[in-house]
Amino acid sequence: IAHAAHVSAVRSLYKRILLLHCFMPIDLWALEVTRFMVEWQNYKDTLQTQVLEAVGIKKLAFGADLSEEKLKDFQDEQIGHLYELMLESTTPNRQFDIQDEGIPK
Repeated sequence: IAHAAHVSAVRSLYKRILLLHCFMPIDLWALEVTRFMVEWQNYKDTLQTQVLEAVGIKKLAFGADLSEEKLKDFQDEQIGHLYELMLESTTPNRQFDIQDEGIPK
């Protein structure tokens, strides 16, 4: 339950920041968003490196890139589905919460 509360608090804070950015002048908002994203990307990179080093994994990768030649065989709708799948598969949120039967969330 503590984890769920933490996740909720983080999401709430993030949503509040996004909402407040809407009231900033557009040029300042763009500057702040860029800076915000760079710092969070740096944090993610540092944390990811530390975690992977701690468990002895240098690089963790799944799947393979499709060649441009193979992509030409797909229809536009299929390319769209692949893109949506890529977005879902790289989202850090847990998509499923597996629990024993009879135990409420």
